[in-house]
Amino acid sequence: MNNSVYDSIYKRRSIRKYKSDMLPKEQIEKVLDAARVAPSGKNRQPWKFFVYGGEEKKKILSEMRKGIKRELKEPLFKESKRLLPDADNTLRIMMNAPVVVFVINTNGKSPMENIDMDDRFSEICDTLSIGAAIENMLLAAQELGVGSLWIGNTCFAYKELAEYIGEEGQLIGAVAFGIADEEPEARPRKKLEDIVEYHL
Repeated sequence: MNNSVYDSIYKRRSIRKYKSDMLPKEQIEKVLDAARVAPSGKNRQPWKFFVYGGEEKKKILSEMRKGIKRELKEPLFKESKRLLPDADNTLRIMMNAPVVVFVINTNGKSPMENIDMDDRFSEICDTLSIGAAIENMLLAAQELGVGSLWIGNTCFAYKELAEYIGEEGQLIGAVAFGIADEEPEARPRKKLEDIVEYHL
């Protein structure tokens, strides 16, 4: 048994404070290559990754800021008003991280579009596949000594970010990467016996 896999799983933390050092491109590519080999339904590999750093990262995050401000005045989500402070905090974390990777489902459609049942099931399957790819990225980053944060708050600036990226498909979220400048404790988890039922 490869203990390093279990070490990465149990030691991984969501990092929200990063050092300013830029990550070497080789490390970024190792993390992305781990995503590339993730399992996917029907081997569709429905992912594409957009890597932003430096001035380019500032530009795309300024679009995210515009989206959050727009959501405050013209909400697409009923509950967004109470959630936007957290989205704004996430944006600050992304600005602090040296690298942010945006993830697109290349087969997906905008959540603002209505889709039929067949497309909905394909979308669910592809989203599961992309979740596996993102988890591979997080574990590879942990193994390489790189901090990471899986981000879903891109939804509040969906239109602005999707338009800026300019890629057909569905924006799933983002992942921030960098050298951790904190060592957070493990967050509470449910007990195994509370979440598992055996029917053997």
